[in-house]
Amino acid sequence: MEDVKTTVCEEKGPITDELLTKMNAYWRAANYLSAGQLYLLENPLLKKPLTMDMIKKKIVGHWGTVPGQNFVYVHLNRAIKRYDLDMILLSGPGHGGNFYVANTYLEGSYSEIYPNISEDEEGMQKLFKQFSFPGGVPSHCAPETPGSINEGGELGYSIAHAFGAVFDNPDLIAAVTVGDGEAETGPLATSWQSNKFLNPKTDGAVLPILHLNGYKIANPTILSRISHEELVKYFEGMGWKPYFVEGSDPMDMHRKMAEAMDSVIEEIKAIQKHARETGDTTRPVWPMIVLRTPKGWTGPDYVNGDKVEDYWRAHQVPVMMDHDDHLEILTKWLKSYHAEELFDENGKLIPELKALAPTGNARIGANPHGNGGLLLRDLRLPDFRKYAFDVTAPGEKDGQDMTELGKFVRDIIKLNKESRNFRVFGPDETNSNRLNAVFDETNRVWNADTLDIDDALNADGRVMDSMLSEHMCEGWLEGYLLTGRHGFFASYEAFIRIIDSMVAQHAKWLKVCNQLPWREEIASLNLLLSSNVWQQDHNGFTHQDPGFMDHIANKKADVVRLYLPPDANCLLSTFDHCVRSRNYVNVIVASKHPRPQWLTMEQAVKHCTQGISIWDWASNDQGQEPDIIFACAGETPTLEALAAVSILNKELPEVKIRFINVVDLFKLQPASEHPHGLSHAEYDMLFTTDKPVIFNFHGYPTLIHELTYRRHNNRLMHVRGYQEEGTITTPFDMRVQNNIDRFHLVQDALKYLPQLGNRGAYLYQRMSDKLVEHKQYIHEVGLDLPEVADWKWEK
Repeated sequence: MEDVKTTVCEEKGPITDELLTKMNAYWRAANYLSAGQLYLLENPLLKKPLTMDMIKKKIVGHWGTVPGQNFVYVHLNRAIKRYDLDMILLSGPGHGGNFYVANTYLEGSYSEIYPNISEDEEGMQKLFKQFSFPGGVPSHCAPETPGSINEGGELGYSIAHAFGAVFDNPDLIAAVTVGDGEAETGPLATSWQSNKFLNPKTDGAVLPILHLNGYKIANPTILSRISHEELVKYFEGMGWKPYFVEGSDPMDMHRKMAEAMDSVIEEIKAIQKHARETGDTTRPVWPMIVLRTPKGWTGPDYVNGDKVEDYWRAHQVPVMMDHDDHLEILTKWLKSYHAEELFDENGKLIPELKALAPTGNARIGANPHGNGGLLLRDLRLPDFRKYAFDVTAPGEKDGQDMTELGKFVRDIIKLNKESRNFRVFGPDETNSNRLNAVFDETNRVWNADTLDIDDALNADGRVMDSMLSEHMCEGWLEGYLLTGRHGFFASYEAFIRIIDSMVAQHAKWLKVCNQLPWREEIASLNLLLSSNVWQQDHNGFTHQDPGFMDHIANKKADVVRLYLPPDANCLLSTFDHCVRSRNYVNVIVASKHPRPQWLTMEQAVKHCTQGISIWDWASNDQGQEPDIIFACAGETPTLEALAAVSILNKELPEVKIRFINVVDLFKLQPASEHPHGLSHAEYDMLFTTDKPVIFNFHGYPTLIHELTYRRHNNRLMHVRGYQEEGTITTPFDMRVQNNIDRFHLVQDALKYLPQLGNRGAYLYQRMSDKLVEHKQYIHEVGLDLPEVADWKWEK
């Protein structure tokens, strides 16, 4: 115990050769454990000569990035202890998760979470075998990895996640190892601009460590092949102060890195001290580190006569074990770390090295911010019913759904101002999406230069919409949620597709977390889509794509939810539900334009709680069998379906119509496929088993068919939705071109009601006439027919 205390004092003092020698030994231990995870099934301490039966039959994983990341981890450990830091680490290079596993194992946090992977020879053997092995752990920094909040499978999001983590976390430093391959992705290249949104007074700090090891899978990296001067200008031009640590000699590199780490930490602390003591939040120049090391550092130099270390061949597995002499090469490589000097006879890290790691929650693998549900606190929420739109009769008044929601969001911000755990995210679209009311209470976050004429910009706002990048908004929000806070992302429906992959990765993260009891639940990722496909009178074809719903519908049913509220009161009820939820990806598709309002708040709560229901005021089949079902999901399809029913009621009152609206789209799936799904009995009660259904849908028709194909009446389901038609035109003409308008729907109903015989012929003809009249009118006047634009519901 005395040795530990001596070491701690030593670490808080000057950088000595003795300390650097110990750090180098710790680094060797991490490298040994990382290499062992790639290859070994048994004999973890090499107490016996290696034989082929001790080697994994299929070697899968990455080595090239690992030694450099181990190097970073060792130096972060020293910084945490010397400066008593609250620090997490995000690994950006992608694969190479064996480095994170190795270091959390050395510090003890891994074995605390997974006691079966004990800190002894037996546990080390299990640690090695499980890596990238059936029934084991992935080769990247996955949810299974303690301390990680950045999924390593897809590149580009590490810095965005890091900034999201430190917003409103004034004491947190998020260190980020950025791979030089990752640095070539669009999101990562944009992420460097995130320093314009950091408030040094109330936010934490991000410490990027750009790891230049020269190569990607099979090519050199751009940033490693430009001059030093150009690299300096590149980062200085984006508002960073780069510190360079370059070389390959381990002891020389340890000294350089330790000195650079002290400089950047002290600089970060000085920036924060100035801002917090003076109130000056002027954007500082934040420090970063550029670390240049050989790829596959300390690994085999040549294999089969081919260059490996410091070349692209080190990227994945340096020695494939498919040649007779490879066993000798592997043995020499593993023995070069001298594990017998690092671990005792029982396989435990020796005490003088163990003492280099932080303890308790200061360890990177145990930091609560790396398991954000531990820190999550409920939002203070006003009663959404107070924001009800006054509906005296269905469709009598027009209202703007998103405008009404903005008032609710404004007051959520107000109630949570002190706790600072709620933010709004969106790429320059808060006003466009009609959430303007939030600016009554807060501003946009902005820490670059401002002008007197600028509107609602300052460093302390709660709205993150001053950057036109869906990637950044999504990445920031994910980092914010993963570290225990709340928020939502409002976006144009068509351009949410830009982050399809990011949302998919987050959904996968949640899916795995649901299987890990130690991962606490976090606030749901709430995506609010407006400026949707059905109102594109000045944007046109480019702004039409409702396919994000299809993308989400394919994800694991216990994670994803899809909501299409038809009016303002339903939107308020749905949004309240979503911001209270945990561990979901919630997608809400809403309208921002003036539209008829259908349900009172009391009706909306009942409707949204059920997720699907018959609107009795729009139906006339009470007490008898319906002839036809009109169903709808989405604001515009609901409007047109009601208009079609109104025409049929007037022209053919004997036709018995049941009207069903769907808010929760997954209600259509069987309960066996989605937890929100209706049982077959419940579904048949609503839709019958033998009556035709016209389903007017917001998105692509195939999605409804996919959700209902197991239902008894699936062959009677006739879906109308977006068909990739329409450009610059009127709102109603968009509906006509895609056959979701009232006139086409009436014609469809007449086709599916054979009992009418020829009685529907004249009505069918009138609908055709109306479609011709509509086209002529808009081409002459430029507006929709008055009877369409001014239509009101009549039963």
